[in-house]
Amino acid sequence: MTHKNRQRRFVAPALLTLIFLISFATAHAAPPTLSIAEARSLPLGTVVTIDGVVTVPSGAFSSSTFEQGFAIQDRTGGIYVSTSDNLGFGLRQQVRVTGTLAESVLPGLLVLVDVTAVKAHGSGPKVQPLPVATGDVNEATEGSIVRITGTITQPIVNDLPFGFIIVVNDGSGEINVFVAASTGIDVSGLSPGQTIEVTGFSGQFADHFEVDPRRQEDIRVL
Repeated sequence: MTHKNRQRRFVAPALLTLIFLISFATAHAAPPTLSIAEARSLPLGTVVTIDGVVTVPSGAFSSSTFEQGFAIQDRTGGIYVSTSDNLGFGLRQQVRVTGTLAESVLPGLLVLVDVTAVKAHGSGPKVQPLPVATGDVNEATEGSIVRITGTITQPIVNDLPFGFIIVVNDGSGEINVFVAASTGIDVSGLSPGQTIEVTGFSGQFADHFEVDPRRQEDIRVL
């Protein structure tokens, strides 16, 4: 056997091994992390990886969502992540999540389900609420933390065990403020005619948009 042929016999297996390793690495590479706005633009059923700051703590809305999810937001937008287990995430934790885009069991709201990977990695920046008119809470703000100011126009609706509904209007149109019972927010001091400032998650239930406060200080009487 010539020296050249011996080289060929040893080079070929090495080349095959290299090709296999490259293929394996490519197949098992971590999926790219998308901005939340990019993820929200994709079709339902798409698996995405996103990274954001927790804006709704784990389980805060459990009395109305019937699960233990949380919400995250980056500089481009926000989204709710549905999980059956309470993962204990609190406000301002930075979290990377891989899951599937779906419509919530509470129709209308875009969420992540079937979470296959989730990891907290430190603290993130404080999310500043987006000031919006009551009539401008819509699909464009869904998933983000917003702030509205307006007058309570109707008697507060007791919708327990799910929560309470407060109708607010600043003159641009009425919007529901839904206070989930699981947040522990006390609404007993609120009544029609009061002007209030509400900070919360811009959500949707069926064809109704709403603002969902997360804690007592999210509602202020002015």
